[in-house]
Amino acid sequence: MEVQALTRYARMSPKKMREVVRTIQGRKATEAADYLSLIPRKSARLIAKTLRSAIANAENNNNLSADALTVKSAIINQGPVLKRHKAGARGTAMPRRKKMSHILIILSDGNTK
Repeated sequence: MEVQALTRYARMSPKKMREVVRTIQGRKATEAADYLSLIPRKSARLIAKTLRSAIANAENNNNLSADALTVKSAIINQGPVLKRHKAGARGTAMPRRKKMSHILIILSDGNTK
């Protein structure tokens, strides 16, 4: 059975998030949560929060054990971009693109239904 959790509009660029997500794919869910707690990056904290939510969904909604779950896939999609401007040289406006991400984590217990 598969269980998922989705975090939308996370204020971090998808490129920075994907670096961390690649390291947890295919790992056991509890091992991935421990691994993320050791990474000193903001993206690791956001991904760990989504992973904890997916584990809680599995335990509470589907009566699955957290020890039996593995991270089947972790996907980072691009969200909307906030377009802002900052003062530049000679009175010009320099564009700033503040990117957002959507985090999708799918856990599987190995059984198919």
